[in-house]
Amino acid sequence: MKTKLGAAYWKLWSATAISNLGDGVSAIAYPWLASAVTRSPILIAAAGFASRLPWLIFTLHAGVITDRFDRRKLIVGMDFFRGLLTVGVGAIVLLNHDSLPSLNELKSLTDLDTNWALYVTLVIASFLFGMAEVLRDNSAQTLMPSVVAEENLEKANGRIWSAESLTNSFIGPPLGSLLIGISIFIPFFFDAVSFFVAVALIASISGSFKPISEQPRIKLNFKSEIKEGFKWLWGHSLLRPMAIILGLMNGVGSMVSATYILFAQEVLETSVFVFAILGMAGAVGGIIGGLLAPKISEKFGSGPSLWMALILAPLGTAIIGLSSSWQIVWVVTVFQTISAILWNTITVSLRQSIIPSQLLGRVNSVYRFFAWGSIPIGMVLGGGLVTLSQDFLSRESALRAPYLLGAILGVFIFLIAAPRLTSSAIEKARADAKK
Repeated sequence: MKTKLGAAYWKLWSATAISNLGDGVSAIAYPWLASAVTRSPILIAAAGFASRLPWLIFTLHAGVITDRFDRRKLIVGMDFFRGLLTVGVGAIVLLNHDSLPSLNELKSLTDLDTNWALYVTLVIASFLFGMAEVLRDNSAQTLMPSVVAEENLEKANGRIWSAESLTNSFIGPPLGSLLIGISIFIPFFFDAVSFFVAVALIASISGSFKPISEQPRIKLNFKSEIKEGFKWLWGHSLLRPMAIILGLMNGVGSMVSATYILFAQEVLETSVFVFAILGMAGAVGGIIGGLLAPKISEKFGSGPSLWMALILAPLGTAIIGLSSSWQIVWVVTVFQTISAILWNTITVSLRQSIIPSQLLGRVNSVYRFFAWGSIPIGMVLGGGLVTLSQDFLSRESALRAPYLLGAILGVFIFLIAAPRLTSSAIEKARADAKK
């Protein structure tokens, strides 16, 4: 019989929902700010690279920290820092907003002198924000098994994903478009407030959330402790290929999305409001996926469910790359998001249930190193592909190129992954963890 999720979980759920509401608002503000500062595909991709670089260079160290300190306090500290940082970005945009082009100009503006002062500010802020996000997210995932019972992990994670999707992608984007329509700096201050509210909620969760270690650790040694987490993951017959496969998927996905704001503005001809509507597609898919993922996994098995997620990704990417209709892109994005939530619900719950508590932070960080470290690389490749393609293709064809290449690569990833991600392999991993 499954136990109730409990008050601590619902505080975590509420904090996640509120902070993601702010993220949904800023998800409109940041790309439109970047596109108002520069029209260069490679520079826009570089800004995304800066935000994701910490997943490559800091993830392993974040895992060691997560396994050393109270995970609740780490979440509180990182959310507070992100709130302060967002206030700073909002203040700088406020001081410079009169020098930026209007929102309506951006749909047809293909050439613009880069505002280097604002661009450098955006890149630095993106990097610092990413550093805090790495430690915060790793702490949050390792906190979950201490908040809910093991048998409730899939349900708890599914509801978290649904909440994130509802606020981040359904409510946040249209609210962000409304706020940015008033003034481009307002969404940043809204996002900052959401972080501070989340801080208050997480801080109110009672108890100690320090990891339980079989042996007391006296001296912090990043090298040896990272090695310990790396050794455990690399020796696991299922998590090792799963991490590498996800890394390939994320690398391709980031290559495709690196210049998405330019694709949306110039190919799909979206306004800031329509761009927000496109963002809502992720919410619709996320809500449906969060509610249905545990049921789909139970009915079809973990292996076939992961195969479904793997094949829908390149299919959707190909359709988007060939489309000029934002409505078609919206529908495809819904199904792609459902597949992504299905993948996350199964794989995150699996990691939480089979990785030892005293190693959870480090093994999670090593997993994310492989899985997320490819994202900044993919962004640079995507921006570079568009930039180079412009020399012999039209601007529109160049913006479509990452999608078509991504679809081809996605099929190869599916062929590699399917034989390794089976229901029997997943159930064996769960059974071995209980021995």
